[in-house]
Amino acid sequence: MQTPLLKRLWQFVREPLDGWLMLFLGLVFVLSMLVLYSASNQSFDKIDNKLVYTVLGLVVMWGAARMRPQSIMNFAPPLYALGVLLLLAVHFKGVTVNGSTRWLELGITRIQPSEIMKIALPMMVAWFFQRFELSLRWWHYLVAMALIVIPGGLVLKQPDLGTATLIMAAGFFVLYFAGLSWKVLIGGAVAFAASLPVVWNLMHDYQRKRVLTLIDPMEDPLGAGYHIIQSMIAIGSGGPFGKGWLNGTQTHLDYIPERTTDFIFAVYSEEFGLIGNVILVVLYLLIVSRGLMITARAQTLYGRLMGGTITMSFFVYAFVNMGMVAGILPVVGVPLPLVSYGGTATLTLMLGLGMLMSIGNTRR
Repeated sequence: MQTPLLKRLWQFVREPLDGWLMLFLGLVFVLSMLVLYSASNQSFDKIDNKLVYTVLGLVVMWGAARMRPQSIMNFAPPLYALGVLLLLAVHFKGVTVNGSTRWLELGITRIQPSEIMKIALPMMVAWFFQRFELSLRWWHYLVAMALIVIPGGLVLKQPDLGTATLIMAAGFFVLYFAGLSWKVLIGGAVAFAASLPVVWNLMHDYQRKRVLTLIDPMEDPLGAGYHIIQSMIAIGSGGPFGKGWLNGTQTHLDYIPERTTDFIFAVYSEEFGLIGNVILVVLYLLIVSRGLMITARAQTLYGRLMGGTITMSFFVYAFVNMGMVAGILPVVGVPLPLVSYGGTATLTLMLGLGMLMSIGNTRR
């Protein structure tokens, strides 16, 4: 009697989940636990917290995967409104850490509302296009751009250039998948290039210093260039096969800053080398490929827009973090997807992947 019951229970749990995505995510999770254990100086506290948020993320992902995309779509306006209100609350009552006001204290925990907008913003823009699918006009794209700029501007004021860029990039992915003309995209790129002098003057001093440091990190090796220099040394010293798990000298002599969060890729590269990097990149590309396959089979405009946006946003997060740590992009404080230590980011990513599975389940 127990075997059929267990089989039905397993089927109930397994049914909404995409097998291939779960396999790739599981392998990334194993790598993340190994590198976090080393990066945290073998701290079980961080491992325990990572496990807790991963389990919560799996529950959120499973719940989202069981829902129909149309049902999830109905949450877009209230979730977007909540996100904007929380960003306004951060502006007035936020917690300041290292010169940036990005968090809200809720008594039992601290949240970063900008992470919520990473999923709420594309949901809202996709909902908007789905609503007017049969009567799209040029002004609908202007309204969509306003929906993107409002939260993006609030995050910029925190200031958090990296997260603001990722949030607005997710919104523009929706515009692209919704059929925005290439002429408009090229025109926008030209206009942005022309506005760079103005953007430069509007940037904070520390943001301008990050750009200059990218060009020549040795100009200030003990100040603004320290992060990039130490991470590049760690990556290069790993060689083809790495120094071995728990044997990273840059890591355990405390040369790598923020080594459990933004710069965890430097720890991974030093200990697992080029071979380890190739494995991680291949796993990320497999996740992206599976996401694009699900997107291509989506049955509705909303499914195509959200599937493509979630997938490409995941790719951008990984690319920006690796590029930042390797010294080919400015340091903007973007975590490595599913590997870096961080609860809100993990929950947001798992929610997005659950929505992707939901889109794939619709076809089945």
